[in-house]
Amino acid sequence: MQRVEVQLGQRSYPIDIDTGFAALPASLASARQVVIISNPTVAPLYLDQVSALFSAPPLHILINDGEAFKTLASFETILSFLLENSMSRDVVLVALGGGVIGDLTGFVAACYQRGVRFLQIPTTLLSQVDSSVGGKTAVNHPLGKNMIGAFKQPEQVIISTATLTTLPSREFAAGMAEVVKYALLGDAAFLDWLLKHSEQICQQQPETLAQMIRHCCQMKADIVSRDETEQGERALLNLGHTFGHAIEAFMGYGNWLHGEAVAVGMVMAAELSAHRGWLSKQDVASVRRILQSFGLPVAVPDQMQIANFMPFMKTDKKVKDGQMRFVLLSAIGQASLVADVTEAELLQVFG
Repeated sequence: MQRVEVQLGQRSYPIDIDTGFAALPASLASARQVVIISNPTVAPLYLDQVSALFSAPPLHILINDGEAFKTLASFETILSFLLENSMSRDVVLVALGGGVIGDLTGFVAACYQRGVRFLQIPTTLLSQVDSSVGGKTAVNHPLGKNMIGAFKQPEQVIISTATLTTLPSREFAAGMAEVVKYALLGDAAFLDWLLKHSEQICQQQPETLAQMIRHCCQMKADIVSRDETEQGERALLNLGHTFGHAIEAFMGYGNWLHGEAVAVGMVMAAELSAHRGWLSKQDVASVRRILQSFGLPVAVPDQMQIANFMPFMKTDKKVKDGQMRFVLLSAIGQASLVADVTEAELLQVFG
């Protein structure tokens, strides 16, 4: 087992990476009330194994799979289940699934009786390297992705690399978008490592995957420890996301996977950076190549023009004082938050 610590004082917690489901500390394993929140795809595969981690048999509730169900309606369904089953403030919620389940469960944990304990057990690559770590929880709104939510840190993140063996290839590729993101925003050496080990990664060799996941989790843990509520540095983790969230919302949640949209968003961020003279054309081509090498799209959907992006980007969470802000690349492996991008510039680059 490998362990990464998220250092947040009294709210610090471990991320355990193993080939199976790591054991829980007694304070969690002995909980008298446990509710596992999962979906119909993941539950038949792993619900029994996760249930066995607890002394008392947990209850469980299944939410339909996919981004289209990360909604206030699903949030209310889970709350109703907890109330109907007389769950107290001592309940432990367990998110067993990908980013949708993790975000929903965390948001419920933040709100139910003003806050209860929860565990993240992510089963997709994207959720293992990114969304399960750091305490961001949210649901979507038709007018914007992740616009309703709260910060709520888990008690523990348990990552089993074995769950990736049952992950569809498209979902695995979507997770690689977030992996590449870490390299582009702050670790050029990691980008070289990804290129060197691309064959082993695509073959899903366990030791290589564990090393890759640990590196991503450590990068995010370090950033979150310094900027938990995204007042500064943590915003860099949104590289590609402003464009990507617009693609997801415009195309209909779930039609494009989050990682697919972020991959295109990172290419757009690279192109905007090149327009400003910060990247070369060769750099932009390199960003495209590495994303394509992991089976990710690099072109804007045919249905979208830059005008279609604007309504969503103007309500992005990084907007401040009415000004759109973007994460751009001053070099491969070096990102910054830019607040002077105008609509005219966007139209010039992408129009």
